[in-house]
Amino acid sequence: MESPWDELILSFSRTSMFPFFDIAHYLVSVMALKREPGAVTVACKNPLSSWFTAMLRCFGGGILSCILLAEPPLRFLANSTNILLASSIWYIIFFCPSDLVCQAYSFQPVQLLAAGMKEVTRTWKIVGGVTHANSYYKNGWLVMIAIGWARGAGGSIITTFEQLVKGTWKREADDWLKMSYPSKITLLGSVMFTFQHTKHLAISKHNLMFFYTVFIVATKIAMMVTQTSIVPFAPLEDTLARVLFGNQQLSASGAKKSETKSNGTESSTSKPTAEASDNLQKKHSKTE
Repeated sequence: MESPWDELILSFSRTSMFPFFDIAHYLVSVMALKREPGAVTVACKNPLSSWFTAMLRCFGGGILSCILLAEPPLRFLANSTNILLASSIWYIIFFCPSDLVCQAYSFQPVQLLAAGMKEVTRTWKIVGGVTHANSYYKNGWLVMIAIGWARGAGGSIITTFEQLVKGTWKREADDWLKMSYPSKITLLGSVMFTFQHTKHLAISKHNLMFFYTVFIVATKIAMMVTQTSIVPFAPLEDTLARVLFGNQQLSASGAKKSETKSNGTESSTSKPTAEASDNLQKKHSKTE
């Protein structure tokens, strides 16, 4: 007989994301789009372009996972209900009279609630991506990790294509080159759920879903409340970087120091020779 705690966690793992959690995900994604410079102007002058960009933000993870698995990228359009729901969110955010939706979203409790619910959907997307990849590649854990990561954090990556088309792409803002916190936490979750799915992690699926979701929701809310972008496991990253790559960093810093010293000596030795040549030139000018 299962304990009440097990029943609670099991029922949590079976929670449906539609419609409330999906609405929160679409709301946060489209609001992030609207805050970008010029987004409102684009929506007024070219609504189709703005709508397409919003759909990439809302369904980018599914699109990227389909591309990686050689599936039709427009497969997300088959779910008409979610498309209509996301399109409705986009419309009321950009074209609501008196901007009432944005004014309501400006309250911090609403933002915290929406952001927490969006993080819950991240867990479900990772699990769905890992399971879907396993149906193609049985126990192909590298593929499972990649698809789980793409499904959970692909929205911010697939929009790079849209930025390239518009000519607004910035190299320093690309998640492929410099991973953001959502990409890092999604990659960590994809690794854990892949190991759990391949029986290399001794924990049940619903327990892992619960604890991972609690961690990412609590972390996200804490970061928003404290208004900080410091990653919680940054000290662990620094420690691993020093252990694994510390020698190369030290050698590189030593090489830079030696270069600066050599440049300093060269400049100091070049000064007397320059002064001597100037004196010779002055003497010759006097004799002439």
